[in-house]
Order: sequence, then structure tokens, then C-alpha cells
Amino acid sequence: MAVTLKTPVFFELEIKKSRFLAWVEPVPDAEAAKARLAVCRTAHPGARHICFVFSVPGTSGMSDDGEPSGTAAKPMVNVLNHKGLVSVMAIVVRYFGGIKLGAGGLSRAYGGAVAKALEQAEYQPVERQWSIQISCPFALESQIRRVCETYQVELLDVQYTAQVSARLVVAQSLKTDLLAALQATAPGNSELIVQLVD
Repeated sequence: MAVTLKTPVFFELEIKKSRFLAWVEPVPDAEAAKARLAVCRTAHPGARHICFVFSVPGTSGMSDDGEPSGTAAKPMVNVLNHKGLVSVMAIVVRYFGGIKLGAGGLSRAYGGAVAKALEQAEYQPVERQWSIQISCPFALESQIRRVCETYQVELLDVQYTAQVSARLVVAQSLKTDLLAALQATAPGNSELIVQLVD
């Protein structure tokens, strides 16, 4: 099962006079990750490099921020993947100390800073989320909405054309019951289409 962090963790590493400040923290989406990065850039205007990686449902991002390609973000990603982390972001700020570390040294520093920060981490499981696409006649919309309210699931991207179409996001533990409840709103109605999208 995938996990995320309960709370942010931090570690500072010094190698040959370069300081590496590493944060690893939970983030719900790409917007939150970008906002956190912006705060970090404002807080550390004198840093030579601000490298980051994030992985959230549906997307991910990374940057070596001027370090040689593959020497910063990739080792950071490897540490997060090894721990099975999702909905998480790692940022490493480097203040250059005047001594070059070489590609191997950089990889060890960036990956090592994230790994050290994670030694203090508390983890919590993340339940898999499923996307469900619905298409139904207008007459069924109110019943579909009542089912969604019962399961505390929100109708997303609702569109009104010849039919009503919408999307839901549901946790693994509710998926089977919710699908059954949706199908039960119109037994035998061939116009109700409920599709599970991975």
C-alpha cells in the first residue's frame, strides 16, 4: 500500500562546505507543491540551487535547477520511490561552498539529504482512489446525487448535453458499494452508463 507523511521533516547536511537543506512533506496536489516551492525560493534567495521532486495523484514534477542533469532530482525521486511515497514533495536547497563535488558526489548528497530527512518521518497509509465516469438521463440525476451524498462523494465536471455526464473520485474501500448503489438507481435502464476509469 502507498504511504505519505503525517508531517513535514527536515534535515541539513554539509559536504565540502556546501550546505544542503532538505525538506520532505505531504502535498495534496500540484498546486500545493508549486506554492510550497515558491515559498522556499522566496525564503532562500541566496541559494545556488533549489532542486525539487513531487508526486501527487495524476501528475509529478522534478527539477535539477542548474545542477548537472540527473544528479539531483533523480536520486531524490529514487529515495521517495523506494519508500513507496505518494502525495509528497522533496525540496533540497544548496548553498554552494566553493568546492565541486562531481556527479557522484552530487547524487549522494541530494539523495542522502532526502534519505536522512526521512529517517525522522512518520508515515500514514494512503488509500487508492478510483475515478468513475457516469452518463445518465436527466430524470436520474437527482437519484445519482442522493447516492453520492450518502457516500460523501462529490460530482465533478458535470456536463449537460443530450445526457448528464459527470465524474466521481472514490476511495478503494467504498468503490464496490458505491458502484452497486449507482447501478441500483435504475435497474435495467440501458441509458445509465457507469464506467470505472483506472
